[in-house]
Amino acid sequence: MTSPLQNALLIHNPNAGHGGAKRRRVLDEARKIFASGGIEAELAETKGPGDATEIAQRATREHRQLVIACGGDGTLNEVVNGLAGHSNGLRVPMALLPAGTANIFAKELTIPWDIPSAARKLVHGSVVDIALGLAIPLKEPSKQKYFLSVAGAGPDGMVVYAIDLELKARLGILAYWWQGAREVFRYKFPHFRVSIGGQSADSSLVVVGRTKNYGGPFKITTGADLYEDKFEVMTLSTQSGFRYLSYLPTLWMGKLRGTDGVFFSKTNALVCEPLDENAVHAQVDGEPLGRLPVRFEIVPAALKVLIPGTNGDMKARSASAS
Repeated sequence: MTSPLQNALLIHNPNAGHGGAKRRRVLDEARKIFASGGIEAELAETKGPGDATEIAQRATREHRQLVIACGGDGTLNEVVNGLAGHSNGLRVPMALLPAGTANIFAKELTIPWDIPSAARKLVHGSVVDIALGLAIPLKEPSKQKYFLSVAGAGPDGMVVYAIDLELKARLGILAYWWQGAREVFRYKFPHFRVSIGGQSADSSLVVVGRTKNYGGPFKITTGADLYEDKFEVMTLSTQSGFRYLSYLPTLWMGKLRGTDGVFFSKTNALVCEPLDENAVHAQVDGEPLGRLPVRFEIVPAALKVLIPGTNGDMKARSASAS
């Protein structure tokens, strides 16, 4: 049977995860796999920050039937913002071939890290609608960004804001650990106000999850569901760096839920506001967004995604997660 997604554009970040010539050879194999299923994928490589968004926007203008993103979470976020921010009424589905420092979305969809194996699973997959998160800096709303997996404010926002990009290129996810260790001993963990459904609380960290996976081996918002039009939100109230460190073994063992000072809730919108002049930074999908105040909201059916398996498989996964 001929695929309805015949005309595809494959956006590749050659700098993600030390790609380059070896990755291109693997991508050629993946393109042959897609072609065997009737999907002809033209390769377009990024040259710098923002390129993936522009290329994805171009794909909508060219009436492509599929955009395939190959890169890490940052590349994927750029592609999502290019597709979800379309202006011509065409909603082009997105597929993912994982690469880069980390890829939360690939873990969520159980897409293999091996690119040819991922292509084999996707070539006979199904297109589904999912909601996206939208983060709006209230003082600079023009800088709003969609996010696919996880956003946050507080120390994780500071880590993303302060990370050395050259170190990230060399060390990958270890660079986040290095920066996080530094912030524990110098970050002041200022409180900010988190308002959800007419109620507010002072917190030092908020994690806004669309996915169960957070980063590395960790899962935080384990009640999140990609096929539900809600976030799961986790907040911490402590202002002690040592208390933050004490949560790590609990997080590693998957027992953070129910721990004293850790709060979970579900919502389709929340606002985070500073309480004083202390700067509190926010991040989306591991990329810097800006300073609070920020509104996070759900945008239903904002993105079409090609996922492994059939729609029946998807419905079964969604039902088992709820």
